[in-house]
Amino acid sequence: MTSATKRKKINLKVLLAGGSGMVGSFITPYLQEKHEVRVLDLAEPKHEGVEFVKGSVTDPVAIQKAIEGVDAFIWLVMLSPQGGSVTDQDLKVIRENYEVNCLGLHTFLWLAQGVGLKRGVYTSSMSVHHRNRDYYKNEDELPLDTPSAYGLSKGFGEGICSYFASWFDMNVTALRITGPRGREAYLEERARPVTDRPDGSNPLFVTDESDLARAYLAALENVQIGHGRFDAVFIAGDENEKEHNLTKAKTLLGWVPQSHLEIEN
Repeated sequence: MTSATKRKKINLKVLLAGGSGMVGSFITPYLQEKHEVRVLDLAEPKHEGVEFVKGSVTDPVAIQKAIEGVDAFIWLVMLSPQGGSVTDQDLKVIRENYEVNCLGLHTFLWLAQGVGLKRGVYTSSMSVHHRNRDYYKNEDELPLDTPSAYGLSKGFGEGICSYFASWFDMNVTALRITGPRGREAYLEERARPVTDRPDGSNPLFVTDESDLARAYLAALENVQIGHGRFDAVFIAGDENEKEHNLTKAKTLLGWVPQSHLEIEN
């Protein structure tokens, strides 16, 4: 029996750090069906019924206010994103990525564990890997060899999560997502894949908002089991696994892409 079949579904109060951004806005309505949602962000959430704490993940005071009384967190913060095939960067890209993906994350996790908040999900990216690959064979063996500053800092973020799992007994699941899309954009790119990507990388396997939400919900359940664990998992709308080995997503989270079936039916 896999851990995915053993999990018990429970209602949680979940903090979305950076929850007013693109991915957070995609998944919030799905999360609200099962959990209470609070958002920490500089911008207000796009959905109603969400508790809002205005502030930055680099502000300890805002973090302390946001983490009070929550059961789990989802880290969704992103600034200056890049693909995993470029070395282009400037001082703004460097500063913003390190401020949120490293300093902000470390500060957040340190304060969170201090109040007993030890279970959460970290939004990573397939851009932690060099994207000029034909196949991503295994999360635990594939090197974090991105050329981009964004992917580099996201990989460092995974290292910070692993550090807090090892030394502060936190449970964190990192989702290496790729091509997050709302339903309309997902349908468009499934029908007409973008083949002339600016960084020269392969066309993305885009991931629909519903599949993303299912992955986050499954990861929230996964971190309720045990302690001191860090796991990284590929999440991609690649149902035939042409480029991504999704075995770990299946066995650990019980997750497979399903949006294409919803559309076809």
